[in-house]
Amino acid sequence: MSEQALSNISRINPEDLLEEIVRSYPTKVARKRRNHMLVRNPDEPQQIQANVRTVPGIITQRGCCYAGCKGVVIGPIVDMVHIVHGPIGCSYYSWMTRRNLGKAREDGQNYLQYCFSTDMQEENIIFGGEKKLMAAVEEAYEIFHPKAVSIHATCPVGLIGDDIQHVAKMMSEKLGIDIIAFNCEGYRGVSQSAGHHIANNGLFEKVVGKDDIEEEGFTVNCLGEYNIGGDAWEIERVLERCGIKVMSTFSGNGSYDEMRRAHMASLNLVQCHRSINYMAEMMETAYGIPWIKVNFIGVKAMSKSLRKIAQFFDDPALTERVEKVIAEEEERALKGIEPHRERLDGKTAFLFVGGSRAHHYQDLFRDLGMKTVVAGYEFGHRDDYEGRQVLPNLKLDADSKNIPEIEVRPDPERYRPRKSPEVLEELKRKGLIDNYEGMIPDMEKGSIVVDDISHFELERLIETLKPDIVCSGIKDKYVIQKMGVPSKQLHSYDYSGPYAGYEGAVNFAREIDMLVNSPAWSMITAPWEKTPLLKAVPNKV
Repeated sequence: MSEQALSNISRINPEDLLEEIVRSYPTKVARKRRNHMLVRNPDEPQQIQANVRTVPGIITQRGCCYAGCKGVVIGPIVDMVHIVHGPIGCSYYSWMTRRNLGKAREDGQNYLQYCFSTDMQEENIIFGGEKKLMAAVEEAYEIFHPKAVSIHATCPVGLIGDDIQHVAKMMSEKLGIDIIAFNCEGYRGVSQSAGHHIANNGLFEKVVGKDDIEEEGFTVNCLGEYNIGGDAWEIERVLERCGIKVMSTFSGNGSYDEMRRAHMASLNLVQCHRSINYMAEMMETAYGIPWIKVNFIGVKAMSKSLRKIAQFFDDPALTERVEKVIAEEEERALKGIEPHRERLDGKTAFLFVGGSRAHHYQDLFRDLGMKTVVAGYEFGHRDDYEGRQVLPNLKLDADSKNIPEIEVRPDPERYRPRKSPEVLEELKRKGLIDNYEGMIPDMEKGSIVVDDISHFELERLIETLKPDIVCSGIKDKYVIQKMGVPSKQLHSYDYSGPYAGYEGAVNFAREIDMLVNSPAWSMITAPWEKTPLLKAVPNKV
């Protein structure tokens, strides 16, 4: 299929293809959607529309604010009880769907397997659900005795006006533990991105900076790493081999206790820029911790990130050890990938994944000799596409104002610059710290970028460009496969993983090889090709 795909790509003008796709929409919709699409041209500055409301009636891959808060950022913290205040479906929706794995610490607390909900009924919607929420918090405490509890509001809670902040304060005083309430009703913001921001604010205000427990050596926090399929454990394995200590992870396999002392680390490593950049910025302002944008997906990308960490610490012994680890790990990983690369070389891929994954996995596909021809984010902002240099020019819209802004200042007792002002300025000038250049500059000329893609647009692109694989989410996975194209779900890894780091790259190569080169796809006949479609005909009198 790859030869056919490359042939299609070479003979098709991508600009004409995008124009053809949007012409199927009403004029006003077409105008809006065209601003969310572009063809990569490195010879000129490019701008894409992002982080605005989805056009009503268009089916896209987006989730809600609640999904971003509870399902992505807060839910993976292992030793907190996470209570969803709302109908049971909301809680079930965010329960283990992303396969955020976690291990109990010495105290044995791990509640990831549990689904806590107030299960609001009609009478609670009519008469209020605060009493039911208080009872749920108390019951959870009596049974499990957690260190802390989180409360997550869903759409009905915001509509009827339940004051979950008041409930959290009352129950915290009664039980003597931290109870953190998140007003993350699904309708806030334009996507799950709003929920990420709300979750970051809550963790920063109520958890980070509470325990001054310092670790010796080269210490880091992994931000925006959610341990899907065990990614965080593979990353930590390599970092520990290098002599780098991970103090906390936000928030895959995350620990409440570890997050409380995260402000004592020397450096923050930002993996998923969209979901966690707020935390990185706030911790730098309050505690003086710089951050580096890293990518632990892909062999060469992993090595590049390790070298960036070593460059920041600027310690000869650490640098030597990092280079030794890179040499050993790369040799083993590239040897494991080689037989799969032979069968994957030249094949094409689409990437439509939330956060930074649509960018990160392009590096891993390059390791496999594959070409990413179309990519985009579900809930990305312009800085995720174009780089952080666009931030000063972004205007605050009405939807963004639904997210409470918190004022962050240097902590009078805990602010501690990790480097001298001169060194920090030089590292910023080099682009090592506090910098992300975005996905678009890293894409090949002629490749297509589509923000918040609709099912219609995805199907048209697949029909025309005929990729060898589409990496996406569960909402379109089976539609894609019915078209005879393999689809890999990169939100939960389809019950596999890890895919991060060196060993993860070998796992990914093996599975993509099996998927792409399976003969099953050539045997598929879509249901609509088996049975003639019903068509209206003029009524003959």
